[in-house]
Amino acid sequence: MTEYTSFDVAHLGNVELLTPTFDQSLWFFRDLLAMRVVAEEGDSVFLRTWDEYQLYTIKLTASDDAGVGRTTFRTTSQEALERRVAAIEETGLGEGWVDGEVGVGPTYMFRDPDGHTMGIYYETERYVATDDKPALKNQASAFPGRGVNARRLDHINYLAKDVVANGEFVEKALRGRESERIALDEGGFAAWWFHFNNKSYDIVYSDDWLKHGNRLHHIAFAPDTREDILKAADIFLENGIHIESGPHKHAINQTFFLYVWEPGGNRIEFANAGARLLLDPDSPVVEWTAEERKKGQAWGMKTIETFHTHGTPIVKE
Repeated sequence: MTEYTSFDVAHLGNVELLTPTFDQSLWFFRDLLAMRVVAEEGDSVFLRTWDEYQLYTIKLTASDDAGVGRTTFRTTSQEALERRVAAIEETGLGEGWVDGEVGVGPTYMFRDPDGHTMGIYYETERYVATDDKPALKNQASAFPGRGVNARRLDHINYLAKDVVANGEFVEKALRGRESERIALDEGGFAAWWFHFNNKSYDIVYSDDWLKHGNRLHHIAFAPDTREDILKAADIFLENGIHIESGPHKHAINQTFFLYVWEPGGNRIEFANAGARLLLDPDSPVVEWTAEERKKGQAWGMKTIETFHTHGTPIVKE
């Protein structure tokens, strides 16, 4: 395998979400998404999606404001971890080693240019099912058969004051490969998509119109099918969850999507993104113009205003 087609980062590891309405947010992830609580520490609980091979998927932490805490990435090997740490240190944004959380080994902490807290690790503990043992030995635990049945964490989208600076950081420090981007008429990008494996994207940076810095646009979970996302819309409707946009299909990367706001205010996407895989090792970057994006989503739905303005933490006047 050539250096170009090798990935040092295997995938998005886990994400810490901050919430000012802890009990309601816990209900959302545990009961509506059918995630399982695997650990509790201080003001945080750790939850996993049903086919997460590691011990946990998200860390939910009580906080005065909503937003994103630590995001971690798992590497493909110990040697890959060492290479990425060296590259991160060259950027001057490294912060040093810490103990990992809940089954995660030594983690090197750093920040992106926008200030988002990140970590990278290799050693991890696999989840061992107990009362949720699956019938099929090639999945992590039994299918819950309730709620949205979130199978895995799919991607994260950050808001950034400078999309280009953060995208260049992902390329250099994490060796993310760009898949698609939106070019601005005046130069730079309105949004930039990167992937670490054959998925079309794992991490995205979108322009923060408010230029606040260190904010979250959304995290996304993947259920099995488009039909699961349609059922999710009904589940959220019945339970009073704010549905922001969708179900519909993105033009960029062709993801079938639904966006909601969980009770704490964080935007959560449900995405059926597995239909489009980048199997071509020389896949060209797809660039969209601002004029093309004015056409809206794939089937013509216009992008709503809050998609560009809402992020967490919410900027107070």
